[in-house]
Amino acid sequence: MAQVGDLSFQAFIDHRRTALPGDGHDGGRSYAYISDKTASSAFENAKPLEHAVEAAVRFFKAFGKSQLLGSAVKVGPNQFPRVHRLAQQCATTLGITPPTVFVVNSPVMNAGTLGTNDDSFIMVHSALIDHFTDEELLSVIGHECGHIHNKHVVYLTALNYLSRLVGMVLEWSLPPVALALKSYQRRAEITCDRAGLLCCKDLEVATRALTKLALGSSKLYEQLNMEAFIDQFEEGKEGMGSLGEFGASHPYLPKRVIALRCFAESELYRKHAGVGEGGLTMEEVDQKVADIIKVVQ
Repeated sequence: MAQVGDLSFQAFIDHRRTALPGDGHDGGRSYAYISDKTASSAFENAKPLEHAVEAAVRFFKAFGKSQLLGSAVKVGPNQFPRVHRLAQQCATTLGITPPTVFVVNSPVMNAGTLGTNDDSFIMVHSALIDHFTDEELLSVIGHECGHIHNKHVVYLTALNYLSRLVGMVLEWSLPPVALALKSYQRRAEITCDRAGLLCCKDLEVATRALTKLALGSSKLYEQLNMEAFIDQFEEGKEGMGSLGEFGASHPYLPKRVIALRCFAESELYRKHAGVGEGGLTMEEVDQKVADIIKVVQ
């Protein structure tokens, strides 16, 4: 089992400032959403957040790791080799060290990444294995590998454990820190949806994986009208209900699908997937995406 490395906030910042070895053959993290990059830089100078992150990773080191892994099954060449191969493929695509992957017994279709940037764990819920094809799992595991590639993991862990830290940091600082982390995560999810698409190289597969998360019913997957689902974006822009996204950790799913379609029009993705020459610059893609998710900017 991997060892937890230095969990100090300063060590984390110092590590962020060095380039990852093997940043991937498509320009490394050039696929990352610019707002995600900007938020990451701003976080490094935010003192309340620094204290919360330090407390969260200490908590994870002391308690969270055993709680998280106690009932999970570690994936490897001799344990669920199908899932292991998918994780290896995603790691190769993004140019990262192959991550530690665990299958967690849960009926909820989800996956997540926690830990530190030197010791990250991808948890794939068993429901995903049952409901998703190998190609769709490649998109999901690629998404989680994107969090590792873009060094989101410490912040995601802080957000996950922040609610348990009352008394370890100033109580008054928890709400604004939590909101800041959720805002950051919404941007990070856009980046990592792109990472998932880079790994599976099929827009239809990647968007189908996202909509399966919304449905959760194997009987309805083949009946889903994708364009009608996308139309929910326009309906959701009206009224006070859209403000609920302000406190969410993920952008609403129709937005994510539209944003991913924009990225699929980029020259970077088209070259990577071998689907033709030309396409939008990443600056043009990010301008479009910012307009799509501007409610939560």
